[in-house]
Amino acid sequence: MFKYILFDLDGTVADSAEGVINSVYYALTHMGINVPDKRELKKFIGPPLSASFKEFYGFDDKQTEQAITLYREYYAPKGINEAAIYSGIKQLLCKLKDHNKKVILATSKPEIYAVKIIENFGVSDYFDMIAGSTLGKERNSKADVIRFALDSSGVTDLSEVIMIGDRKHDILGAKETGIKAAYILYGYGSRQEAEEYGADYIIDTVEDLEKFLLKES
Repeated sequence: MFKYILFDLDGTVADSAEGVINSVYYALTHMGINVPDKRELKKFIGPPLSASFKEFYGFDDKQTEQAITLYREYYAPKGINEAAIYSGIKQLLCKLKDHNKKVILATSKPEIYAVKIIENFGVSDYFDMIAGSTLGKERNSKADVIRFALDSSGVTDLSEVIMIGDRKHDILGAKETGIKAAYILYGYGSRQEAEEYGADYIIDTVEDLEKFLLKES
């Protein structure tokens, strides 16, 4: 059905909750903000950090920049290693390559971190490309990342492309760039969010995702 398979990272390929939450907690506490329960920071997983700090804490541009700098202060040496690949994902990636699919990572996480994470998981050989955000402001929305991935891969037929993700930003990024979106439920989102933002497909498990992506191969 689809030749180009774009995967989100956090909540889709990897369970990265611990590293993201600890990094956000570090940033907020260093800015003098009390966080009674770390679990409330789970909402930061997936969306671009700049949007999340503004949405959830009302930060202005200067505060957001400070928060992101502090976040990376923890994430780069520690948080990046506080993640695990989801069960079944490595096998899925292998099968996709065996069926000549073009597999691309399209994440809002900075590309330099995404490359290291994929290498740590031992699955870099399964990806034709790793596309992420920049550390600056040149490419930081999901739509920007998707466009960059498609342009770099020489994609001309958008009907051959699908974005696999677990949050509304994956759906919105896909819609903005004219491709289909599959929303997976084993990540950090919810069926309600998938339906509210109009995911083209809603998929429960990694096993179901494999059947979906290979059903016509």
